[in-house]
Amino acid sequence: MLDLESLRLFSEVARKLDNGFRRLPAFQNQSPGMARLAEVLNATAERLQDNYPYFHPLYAGQMLKPPHPVARLAYALAMWINPNNHALDGGRATSAMEKEAVAEIAGMYGWKNFLGHLCGGGTMANLEALWVAGQLLPGKKILASEQAHYTHGRISGVLQLPFESVPCDARGRMDVNALAKRVGRGDVGTVVATMGTTATGSVDPLPEILALRAKHGFRIHADAAYGGYFVLTENLGEDAERAVARIGEADSIVIDPHKHGLQPYGCGCVLFRDPEAGRLYKHDSPYTYFSSAELHLGEISLECSRPGAAAAALWATQRLLPLEKGGEFAGGLERGRKAALALFGKLREDVRFVTAFSPELDIVVFAPKATSVSGASVLSRKIFEAAARRDLHLAVAELPVRFWEENLGAAKRDRETIACLRSVLIKPEHFDWVDRIWGLLSSSADEILGARN
Repeated sequence: MLDLESLRLFSEVARKLDNGFRRLPAFQNQSPGMARLAEVLNATAERLQDNYPYFHPLYAGQMLKPPHPVARLAYALAMWINPNNHALDGGRATSAMEKEAVAEIAGMYGWKNFLGHLCGGGTMANLEALWVAGQLLPGKKILASEQAHYTHGRISGVLQLPFESVPCDARGRMDVNALAKRVGRGDVGTVVATMGTTATGSVDPLPEILALRAKHGFRIHADAAYGGYFVLTENLGEDAERAVARIGEADSIVIDPHKHGLQPYGCGCVLFRDPEAGRLYKHDSPYTYFSSAELHLGEISLECSRPGAAAAALWATQRLLPLEKGGEFAGGLERGRKAALALFGKLREDVRFVTAFSPELDIVVFAPKATSVSGASVLSRKIFEAAARRDLHLAVAELPVRFWEENLGAAKRDRETIACLRSVLIKPEHFDWVDRIWGLLSSSADEILGARN
């Protein structure tokens, strides 16, 4: 079931790449260990079988989306050269490809004059955004919601910037009233607006945060690592649609092509609305940047060596699937969203389960009904294991009980958090598999809840 058809193309395009260097004198490749190459690759394939089937629609647990075949092949093709996108000397073609691909991502938010580049992932991209914020507003506090990714607190510690969490509302979004009170006290430099939390896919109320910025003057960093591509979709709920439509008004944006962007790990992207942020990166190198007067990507990034192969993969993917509303790429996101809504509808109507709130993106959280929160938490883990035995792979998450308050009924609140089941329907194919997923989940619930009864 792995995509093997595309491998037939690879030898053809590899030959085309090789033909571009035929003028060079022949030499003997002296890579050691070639006699045992097949043996070791077979052993590698056997070891890799000890994985969940992340590529399959029955894997609906974590945020793992298989790269598009064009991304895999373009990455592998570039690896024959192994370019480094730090300086133009090390990655001439792929540096240009990166600039083009990043400009297309920025274009989703209406940005034409900006600063941006790829990173090793969302953590590094967020670090750069908060580093710039700290350089511009030294000593000022960073605020993020209590459901924001934990990396913001860690990064603030690394940067020695004060950090504070802001409470969430009952839907996992930053509480605007709490934020208003906090920024009203002063000393806030940057507010991180999460455009799709990793736990529930909740989207912070960006329009209201923008209104507070107009009054108090802090920076806004949009952590759109997960939800940033949903700006292209046309089937979000009203609140989420209003929020993602205004991501372009943030001072900085992070988006992860290795999540919804069909890319291999790691491929993150950081964007700054003001290109003058580039002056903060200024540094001298005695050997790196003197081969060309053009901008070297290492001059506007904290990372040094970075794989040019990641840029080649992203460029090729966006050439095949342009980032536009109504296109094939956007349609895949919309199908994942439809799958989440379909599964949520089945769960909400089933007396065996309780749901928290309607999904804003493509993540669904739910739990088995029980007489207590602790009892539901135990059952969640048992159903998780029962589903895995049926090759349906979900995830377990710990979420605040208040997210479930409306639906818990008379269940005893004997814990502050509930261990619930979480399903990330990130693949377009999930929409076609909702009934199969539901059937396996239902059988797993019958097994566990029936044994309990």
